[in-house]
Amino acid sequence: MGELGINLPLLISQLISFLILLTVLYFVGYKRIIKMLDERAQKVKESMEQAELVKSHSAKAEEEVKKQVQVASQRGLELIAQATQTSDEIRAKAQDLAKQDSEVLIEKARQAIKTERDSALDELRQEFAELTIMAASKVVGESLDKETHKKLIDKVLQENQTLKKG
Repeated sequence: MGELGINLPLLISQLISFLILLTVLYFVGYKRIIKMLDERAQKVKESMEQAELVKSHSAKAEEEVKKQVQVASQRGLELIAQATQTSDEIRAKAQDLAKQDSEVLIEKARQAIKTERDSALDELRQEFAELTIMAASKVVGESLDKETHKKLIDKVLQENQTLKKG
């Protein structure tokens, strides 16, 4: 072996030193290293469990949010329907009030027309009475008492209206 450049006593001493070093490291460091690796594996396992737990909580929270959004959406639709119904009721009330107001105005206009007509008829009767008195006085040739003529004309007009109605 000398030809290969290997010194046997040196090789044996190095081999014995390596084995001693390996034995010392085994008893001193191996247990610590194995313990550290086991702790590390345990931490990784716990982290994975926590990640799964967080994932399941996240899924539950997402479901809850979806439910709340659905409930809020349903409530919003209910509020819209209620607002629509309220606006329809208000519109109907406004239409009723407008109709009542227009009926009141129509009735007032009818009363005003009736009053105007009655006034015009009275005025026409008055003029007719005066014309009749003038005509009668020209026919008779003398002037009759105006009051008597008016009573006579009113009586004739009333009889005329009674005949028309009857």
